[in-house]
Amino acid sequence: MLDILLIDDEADVRLPLGEALRELGHRVSLAADGGEAMRCLDHQTFNLVMSDVRLPKVDGFTILRRVREERPETHVVLMTAFGTIQEAVAAVKEAAVDYVTKPFELPEVLGIISRIDERWRLIRELAEARAQLAANHAEHIIEGRSPAMVHLRNQISAIANSTAAVLLAGESGTGKELAARMIHAASDRRERAFIPVNCAAVPATLIEAELFGHERGAFTGAVKRREGRFKAADNGTLFLDEIGEMPMEVQVKLLRVLQDGAFEPIGTNVPIKVDVRLISASNRDLKVMVAEGRFRQDLYYRIKVFELPLPPLRQRLVDLPILVEQFLREFTPEGQKAPAISPTAWAALQTYAYPGNVRELKHAIQHATILAQGQQIEPHHLPAEFRSKIEVSASGTVEPLAMAMAQFEKRYIERTLQTTSGERARSAEVLGISRKNLWEKMVKYNLK
Repeated sequence: MLDILLIDDEADVRLPLGEALRELGHRVSLAADGGEAMRCLDHQTFNLVMSDVRLPKVDGFTILRRVREERPETHVVLMTAFGTIQEAVAAVKEAAVDYVTKPFELPEVLGIISRIDERWRLIRELAEARAQLAANHAEHIIEGRSPAMVHLRNQISAIANSTAAVLLAGESGTGKELAARMIHAASDRRERAFIPVNCAAVPATLIEAELFGHERGAFTGAVKRREGRFKAADNGTLFLDEIGEMPMEVQVKLLRVLQDGAFEPIGTNVPIKVDVRLISASNRDLKVMVAEGRFRQDLYYRIKVFELPLPPLRQRLVDLPILVEQFLREFTPEGQKAPAISPTAWAALQTYAYPGNVRELKHAIQHATILAQGQQIEPHHLPAEFRSKIEVSASGTVEPLAMAMAQFEKRYIERTLQTTSGERARSAEVLGISRKNLWEKMVKYNLK
């Protein structure tokens, strides 16, 4: 919904266009000349100013210059029945959003306004994301307002203070280590160590020594005694990432530690007692690995007392605004304002499949922020694979963001209604909107 100032000295243009905009839910103020428009600008802030160029008292370019000086975020569309190349060039130089020659077709104008409405929706979403990020004071928190993320945070809160083992499942890049850190930060072990180990990054011949430590001279190259990661995590949390890569012989020793709470470093028979909360993660299906004999079944059940799945980013695109805002803040130099994102660049972000999930989005925003150098982020600032996903019509123009957003919004509301068995109050709560707003959207998209 936009606050629109419509300025035209022709009543047969001003009145019907104003009524059409009100029927779409916009708040519209009308002005019959430039002087009346100036008085409106004195008392109200608008998202969009639509003005005829040639007006009594004050012309459209004067109005445009005032809006640009006082409210640079306000969009301006100029209209004229005397369309010339010179005036079109002047409109571009004055940074008008669009230039419409009368007589115009109503769908043409409504299409322009729809795109501007989507731009303001993006601005509002990023502002809300900024406010939500500012309200989160925890050092480690998984951001997002999608049902999947709300459910995940609720689960983490419920199990944080337990000592039971947790298995985090999900594709690479979905934030499994961040979830593990969040569990640790919410637990009564938060003041003790959080020790991460990537089992895929440690050679199979060294993983046992890495976890359990060794005595001096226990094997070739063991020139001094070393405590393992289990000892380092005593009274804290040990996070074993990609646990499916752990060799079978080490799995046996890990199982014994989980059963007895003790282990023997390589080169000694003296057991060491530890109190460790184990959190594991895998992007592979451990059930399949158990069936294939590549992962111990008894260990599998030991490490998954609680199993928390992390959804891929493509299944929670509603979280894009808050994730993008988070990464923009992270990669913008301190003291500088985070760059804006153009509607076309936003369309590229919305239509991408994210095989690398949140990690890939983070790298893309870092890439774009560096190249934009403080200016608005455009598609050419994003990695090439993002640009190739923008839907292009036969005429070579980008599909309107309004259309893409509307299609996504409809599908997302449908899925939410299905999840809540059609309970509108619960659906509105999950979506973060009012019941009235949900009802309006259901009517708009013909949802039952």
